[in-house]
Amino acid sequence: MTTSVKSTCHCGAVELKVTLSDGLDTARRCDCSFCRRRGAPAVSAPLGGIEILRGNDKLSLYQFGTMTARHHFCATCGIYMFHQRRSNPNQYGVNLYTLDGVTPDMVEPIRWVDGINHPSDR
Repeated sequence: MTTSVKSTCHCGAVELKVTLSDGLDTARRCDCSFCRRRGAPAVSAPLGGIEILRGNDKLSLYQFGTMTARHHFCATCGIYMFHQRRSNPNQYGVNLYTLDGVTPDMVEPIRWVDGINHPSDR
């Protein structure tokens, strides 16, 4: 089931319309070096599933390692918004807690994925 929701950063400079691949059912955390430090669980959206409504000029890009994943943050408040996934470059991971109306108790427990042993690192 696809679901469209609004996503905003903390300061409101960035606003997205996100079409989720399967609602909140795709919520997951990754244990790679970056995601552990970032701390935000993500839900899935297809590549065409993000529309930037406001703040495209405020989005900052961060890449590392294989340079495959493209992590986007609000340059004003620093909130991680979304990333194009390394595990599936045809998909976005969207910060679960930037979605309007989502609270941690709605999705806990969130499953973990093994990003430390990612197949692209072999």
